[in-house]
Amino acid sequence: MNDLTDHALDVLLAEDPGGPVVMLNLLRFRPDGGRETYQRYVDAVGERMGVKYGLTIDYLGEGGRALVAEEGQAWDMVALVRYPSRRAFADMARDPEYRAVAHLRTEALVESVLQPTVPLGG
Repeated sequence: MNDLTDHALDVLLAEDPGGPVVMLNLLRFRPDGGRETYQRYVDAVGERMGVKYGLTIDYLGEGGRALVAEEGQAWDMVALVRYPSRRAFADMARDPEYRAVAHLRTEALVESVLQPTVPLGG
């Protein structure tokens, strides 16, 4: 499943420890233009959403061959995206402007992982 549901957002907020959240994105693109469709999604979300909700991309990289993983668990792209809070992430995901283009993300991906992480230390 590649769609973000309202229930998942409610759970994210219910488990909020406070502070920033870094979303781990593991992405496997559709072979028939998925990477290009995902770029259209990124372009559509664009800087406006980043400024509005305070997101920053901490890391973006091409996936390589997995050295230690179950068969089929190599990813095409990995991204770490920081938000000032879980509330900021949920508000962005529920923004009508975001929802109008979120279908591009779904259409681009065969499989994905979107996992909140809590930064350790200072």
